[in-house]
Amino acid sequence: MTREYDEKRDFIRIDIDCKIEYRKTASTDEVSVGQILNLSGRGMMFVSDVELEKNSTFEINVKPANALTPSLHANVKVVRVVKQRHDSGYEIGAVIKEIYDDKE
Repeated sequence: MTREYDEKRDFIRIDIDCKIEYRKTASTDEVSVGQILNLSGRGMMFVSDVELEKNSTFEINVKPANALTPSLHANVKVVRVVKQRHDSGYEIGAVIKEIYDDKE
């Protein structure tokens, strides 16, 4: 199968800039807030003020400011944690494990 875009990933990454809320799955009610940078059909990258543990799982909520864009409520697994060079945060790479249907 030939892909029509330069990046040879299974899913195209889409750059976005909106808040993400996340919490440790099933272990706390404490919600943290970060900034999501990109999203694909399989994963995402977001910035966190705290260093998250690789292979940990989180429940995430992304609610774009634009009412036309659907929200995302999912369970993700952290696969990459990189300290930002010029800021105090961490870039978190996560794989989407399960998407929740909030309409039920």
